Amino acid sequence: MAVDPSMLPTVVTRMRGDWAVGVDSLGKLCECLEEYHFPKRYQLVKAQTRCRHAYFVEKGLTRSFWLVDGEEITTSFSTEGGIVFSMDELYYDRQSEEFVETMEPVKTFRISIENLRHLMATDIDISNWGRIIHQNEYRRLHRSHKERLTLSARQRYEEFCSQFPQVIRRANLAYIASYLGITPATLSRLRNKKR
Repeated sequence: MAVDPSMLPTVVTRMRGDWAVGVDSLGKLCECLEEYHFPKRYQLVKAQTRCRHAYFVEKGLTRSFWLVDGEEITTSFSTEGGIVFSMDELYYDRQSEEFVETMEPVKTFRISIENLRHLMATDIDISNWGRIIHQNEYRRLHRSHKERLTLSARQRYEEFCSQFPQVIRRANLAYIASYLGITPATLSRLRNKKR
């Protein structure tokens, strides 16, 4: 049963904010979607496995992380309107190297990796939307890398607050500290000084 676009207004608004996805293209996408709800701390994507799906987040918050020597290193967050998936699986047909976990109960719309690949290859609007979200993600990663190398912990925290105001209010401080490359104690001191 196809999903009606009115069921995912936040996702549609965010998609169209990135690229003017037409009604026909949106209809093709919605034909491939299924609604799923997940509890807090559910792993949508697991390292060393194939998930076979991507998830549009209509409501809730997720974080992506690597497991390095038993320690979780947060790499990104996704809020309402975003999409989460394994880049390894979508682009390289390999098992994921990363985890994506829900940080709150989430409402998602799931699409198979196979269907998403097909739409990106055959529909110009979906293809352009995919290009734009990856351009933006590359810029975020590049900026994050530069900030870690050139900014103080305080400056990194301030940049994070301006870039991710929703995340700063909703995410666990340890996950934010991990993303910033600082200790939770340092982050706590920075937050107290800012108040």
